Amino acid sequence: MAMKVKNYDELSDIEIDTLREIGSIGTGNAATSLSQMLGCEVRITLPEVRIMGYNEAIDWIGGPEAITAGVLVGISGEINGIMLSVQPLEFVNLIMSHMLDKELTSYEQMEDLERSALIEIGNIMISTFINALSGLAGISVELSVPSMTVDMQGAILAVPMAEYGGQTDYLMTIGSNFMINNHKVPCRLLLSPDVRSLNYLLRKLGVEND
Repeated sequence: MAMKVKNYDELSDIEIDTLREIGSIGTGNAATSLSQMLGCEVRITLPEVRIMGYNEAIDWIGGPEAITAGVLVGISGEINGIMLSVQPLEFVNLIMSHMLDKELTSYEQMEDLERSALIEIGNIMISTFINALSGLAGISVELSVPSMTVDMQGAILAVPMAEYGGQTDYLMTIGSNFMINNHKVPCRLLLSPDVRSLNYLLRKLGVEND
């Protein structure tokens, strides 16, 4: 009988490879959607999918005190969790210059129009990833209305950890770079399904555990 995965840090190389394949499909779909929205070609580098501890994940996105925008979506249905799209100002300005023909020197300059645009971009990135995940696994997933917050990254990342930190200190991170008109900007997604959902997801994907 297959043994259940107890935590993120117990995943095998095969399981990580399976999640990496989902990351590749999901971010590829996100690049296609962004191309249509921005009216220009958007390419994406091969994503790196890793399982990281909380502190390592914060350092990976630039450190706990860096101010950033985060778009957060709740996941429910056959799997439960939270997914976060981290949007550094460099990424924000590339989007703003194409959509609204303007750039910002700080997040404080964002008005409702800019916030709506960034929420939509974050929602596209998250939903395309989750659609790839649910399609490959053959599961039904519902997404909450996206919300956006601007804060220190340590504070933003505290949300999923407060939700699931009692079960695990690990997050699934998906990192790649978008290439838009020869500009390279980072794409950072953080997925925190609860441990039961992770086990269920891997089982549905046909990954057997030793």
